[in-house]
Amino acid sequence: MSHLPVIVGMGGINPAGRTSGHQAFRRTVLDTLPADQQRQTLESLAALMRLAEHSENGWHDRSGQPIDAPAESLREQVLNHTLIRRNEDPRFLDPGLPSNRQASIQLAEPLRFTLRRRQLPENLPVGWQVRDIDAHEVEVSVPAGVLEVLLPDAQQPKVRAAAQLPSGFDPASLYRSIHHPRGLSLAVFGASDCLGASGLSWETLRQQLNPDHIAVYAGNSIGQLDEQGWGGLLKSLVSGQRATSKQMPLGYGQMPADFLNAYVLGSVGGTGAAQGACASFLYNLRLGIDDIRAGRRRVVMVGTADAPITPEIIEGFRAMGALADDAGLKALDALELLTDSDYQRACRPFARNCGFTMAEASQFVLLMDDALAMEVGADILGAVPDVFVNADGYKRSISAPGIGNYITLGKAAALVRDMLGEKALKERSFLHAHGTSTPKNRITESHVFDEIARANGITDWPVVAVKAFIGHSQGTAAGDQLASALGSFAHGLLPGIPTLDAVAGDVYAERLRLSQAAQTFHADATFLNAKGFGGNNATGVVLSPAVTERLLIQRHGTAAVSAWKGRREATREAAAAFIAQADKGHYAPRYQFGEAVLEGPELDIHADRIHIPGYHHAVSLTSDNPFGRLDEEM
Repeated sequence: MSHLPVIVGMGGINPAGRTSGHQAFRRTVLDTLPADQQRQTLESLAALMRLAEHSENGWHDRSGQPIDAPAESLREQVLNHTLIRRNEDPRFLDPGLPSNRQASIQLAEPLRFTLRRRQLPENLPVGWQVRDIDAHEVEVSVPAGVLEVLLPDAQQPKVRAAAQLPSGFDPASLYRSIHHPRGLSLAVFGASDCLGASGLSWETLRQQLNPDHIAVYAGNSIGQLDEQGWGGLLKSLVSGQRATSKQMPLGYGQMPADFLNAYVLGSVGGTGAAQGACASFLYNLRLGIDDIRAGRRRVVMVGTADAPITPEIIEGFRAMGALADDAGLKALDALELLTDSDYQRACRPFARNCGFTMAEASQFVLLMDDALAMEVGADILGAVPDVFVNADGYKRSISAPGIGNYITLGKAAALVRDMLGEKALKERSFLHAHGTSTPKNRITESHVFDEIARANGITDWPVVAVKAFIGHSQGTAAGDQLASALGSFAHGLLPGIPTLDAVAGDVYAERLRLSQAAQTFHADATFLNAKGFGGNNATGVVLSPAVTERLLIQRHGTAAVSAWKGRREATREAAAAFIAQADKGHYAPRYQFGEAVLEGPELDIHADRIHIPGYHHAVSLTSDNPFGRLDEEM
């Protein structure tokens, strides 16, 4: 019997807030929640954004002044500085994006100027003459003629909408980060949030396992391209800056996994990162699922962390015609000027739209096989039986959609039908659309949905498109969808598509339920859909906690499930205590730099096993050999 991969922890951060405790999910259905949950959500977001702090004396601002009702007094500030909004990065504000413009200056007569000696070019241009002034300065003479220069400039951004993390939240300020790219700081926070919210002690858990039964699959879609990563490295020469020793290694796309192994988990087990454009989270999730189903690993942390809101990345996607730029948004609504509220409506899945909105996010889940989860009393949030991946085949453009997504969603629907029955597929499942808000996506993805619905006899398939709230975080997009799906299971609510004033005329919506408002819906399963650049299609199946429990009874028996529920109580208490502290703005990311470092001599090595200090169980060196054995030569 195959092992069932179950989710026992989730954590992260996106423009709607923190993943643990369903804070981010609640932000997307805020007006539908009961009054006490609205208050708690707004207070915890205010704490995240450093607008309010909580101590034994209650809520107060950063100067120590009491705040009687932060949910009321700070409501508008919280709402206006979460989700999609006008880009708040100072580089995107007046006077504009720092840049340079090439120019050819015609010198009518020789030019003379002074310069610090260390600023001189290593190879002087032809005709330049240099005279020493003192030990530090020189005088430079340039002959008349043409002088090629770069003139400092400030360009008005053509794209101002962005889905940034809630204003005031800085993951790098929460731990000893030194020149860490933003994506890696997000990874440290997201993985720590996941561990804390699981209610499990990592040190205790890993003592129960062979070190080789743990794995980490984490990465992102395009690496770290901000100043501290490859972005700063690649422009260092032309910008006159020096490359640092950290920019090259920290820029790699698999670095989130490396950081988790080295500084968060101390894992020596399996590791890796799969990159698949917008489907990267699902690619990594698939690696974890395959390992657990096959029995190779028993605990896997899976996730992605993307921080692509930089001038260069945004300009690159804008040049492709992929982003909702200011000109496109004005044309959509026949506007002369865009206001803050217009930017908040920039992403419009399945409506008349003009492009996606760039976002940043970090999402992590902790997977276990079902037997171990029951043994340790883990709180099971759902199950992920499979992720299906198919390419597009031949097509005209590398970025254009193709046929692979029909196959992935078709396989996923068939799995749910086989596991849960036809009624569950037709009446108690919903779709988490990739829903980028591009004209091409609204047509092609809706056609995939409508055709698979027709093939399975589905007439009213609910569709959720969370990018309307939180934008497109590239490789982490499906992680955002998974976090939202787990929130839907917990609350019985599906987020609406608030920017869907009307379904576009070219959308195939005959068998789909596209709603502007949140809906009450008690689901057995959801489908996480991703249509990535280059033909990276993936669809993941996620089962609800209730359905997962029924599977556990079928697989392990009622008595075993009852015993698991008894052990689960302590785990839930620990998770609730962690979330209560996080809701008050008290975070302690797990970052163990330079602790318990092992380099080889400390190991106890045998032919069939290696004992590692800090682990109770040895690593077995015995490998399965399916190839047979040759007789030894005489």
